[in-house]
Amino acid sequence: MPTPAPAEFTIPEHEVEFTAIRAQGAGGQNVNKVSSAVHLRFDIRASSLPDDIKERLLARRDQRISAEGVVVIKAQRTRSQDMNRADALQRLQALVEAVAVPPKPRRPTKPTYGSKQRRLEGKSQRAVVKAGRGKVSE
Repeated sequence: MPTPAPAEFTIPEHEVEFTAIRAQGAGGQNVNKVSSAVHLRFDIRASSLPDDIKERLLARRDQRISAEGVVVIKAQRTRSQDMNRADALQRLQALVEAVAVPPKPRRPTKPTYGSKQRRLEGKSQRAVVKAGRGKVSE
């Protein structure tokens, strides 16, 4: 059975809040005077995403998602603020697409007869080895 293709969800610009901040790390004078890094904030609960995707996003254990359900992504890979905005949006889109496909339900199975026999055979061999380790009696 082929896996379903992930549904494409584009996140509207008005639901995303950008804040320009100063980047960290080396970079000389440019780092100290130009706010080229970007903080992206996206409120999952207030978004227009489908409810099942919202639930899977909120249930995900990701440090970028706060307890209030807000995704915070910091982008500072490039020296351009526009490129950092695009990078942050792309990372948010990847996060949403990762939960777009619902997980495949697990079907419980029973161990086969052969696997039970192999397990018991291994246990009995191990018991023989351990039995030979006892004190030697005369």
